[in-house]
Parts: sequence; C-alpha cells; structure tokens
Amino acid sequence: MPVVDKHNVGTPTWMDLMTTDLEKARAFYGALFGWKFLIGPKETGYYTMCQLDGRNVAGMGQRPADAPFPPAWSLYFEVDDIDAYASRVRKHGGHVGMGPMDVMEEGRLAFCSDPTGAHFGMWQSKKHQGAKLVGEPGSMAWHEVNTRDAARARDFYAAVFGLEPKKMEGMEYWTLHKGPQTVGGVFQMDSKWPSGVPAHWMNYFAVTDTDAAVKKVTEMGGKVHVPPMDTPYGRMATVTDPAGAAFTVIKLSPLAQNM
Repeated sequence: MPVVDKHNVGTPTWMDLMTTDLEKARAFYGALFGWKFLIGPKETGYYTMCQLDGRNVAGMGQRPADAPFPPAWSLYFEVDDIDAYASRVRKHGGHVGMGPMDVMEEGRLAFCSDPTGAHFGMWQSKKHQGAKLVGEPGSMAWHEVNTRDAARARDFYAAVFGLEPKKMEGMEYWTLHKGPQTVGGVFQMDSKWPSGVPAHWMNYFAVTDTDAAVKKVTEMGGKVHVPPMDTPYGRMATVTDPAGAAFTVIKLSPLAQNM
C-alpha cells in the first residue's frame, strides 16, 4: 500500500529518529534514501519532516544531551483515544514513560515500553496523520520486536492493539495482523544474541538495491552489522547510521509486497 491517506488504528503510523546531530543525519539519510527535508521552527527543536515526492515518510528530532537513551529510530502505533490506550498499556503490564500529551495541533503522543522492555510510541492523529508513503523505496516497510520473551510481547501487543498473532513454521516468530493487514512481527532472541542487547523494535526501510544501499551507508560513515542476505521476503541488511541508530534496509520480494 504505497500511498496512505490515514492509518488504521492499531497499526504502525510513523517512525522518527532521535539523534545527536540533525544536520549530519539529514546529510546521511538524504544521500541514502533521496529524502528532502522540511525543517520545523526553533520552538519544535527544528523537528524535521523527511519527504519523498512531497509526502512525509519519517521524522527526525534532536536527542536531548541528557537523554537516558542512545540515538534510535522509534515506531508509533495509530490510536483513536490515546488516554484509553495508555490505560490498556498499563493494564497489560507495559509502562507509559511520557504522555499522553498534545503536540501542538498535530496530534497526541505517548511513549511506552512493553513488559519485555521494548520501547514504542502511540500517536493519535490530528493534523499530522503519519507516513503518507509506505512500502516504497525510501519509506518504512516492516517492523518487528526482538525480545527474549516473545510469548509475553506477542500477547501484550495483541491485547493492547487488537492484533491477531500467527506463528511462522520452523521458527520462534509470530506475525501480527489487523484484519487483512500484516502489521509486524515478534521474534524470540536466543543465546546467539549478545547478552547486553535489550528488547527493541527493529524498523525496516525499503530500497531498490540492498547492496548499493549498504555501500552508501559505509561511504557516509555508517556501519554494517548484518551483511546483505537473501530471505523469502527480500534481500536485507542491518546497519547503523553514523550516530549509532540501527535500522534494516530491504529490497522487498513479491511475497513481502503481498503480505
């Protein structure tokens, strides 16, 4: 679904980056994805809209110097009553760390963590109705929570957002569904993962050529953590930008495009 007017409740609606240097981030992602940028005024902290063909696809903000978290991409779920959803997060063992709060006239925001420690946001759209392009090169394409307690995370997101989990054969992985829409995945981290890696949402961006994207990442000062590899859903690689924010690039296969 490339062009999106409004996202369904309980599905990913937006991603943004909190980074240490907005100017460097714009240079990196502009070169990687061909983004153009709409930079907000000082009172927004110069929050930046990242655009393709004039459509918002992601955001960038300045990470506070005293923030207790590293530079990172965050995922937001669309909700229609953020106060009610914040109560659901707490009811099902999650934590609401910030909000719910108004973001000018754009919408209402809350930032949360699930019972296994993975952070995510919720967004109640007003003027800003999330990403207007999805699944196209340079836009968000997939989201999965990597956790050491997949069953607990699976049940949490199913209960909070009304999602149906479906287990994939041969692996500890569940896809989450909202009606006919495949929303994201839940992956069981095993002993092969370094012990210091916390539960987290991994976010994917679509690209036209994974190998070329990885080359551009390294040329622009980023790092490759999982080299390009082929999967039934596309050729993918996991990287970090120069500030250390992780994401995955993927050339989507026909199977992924039809999910």
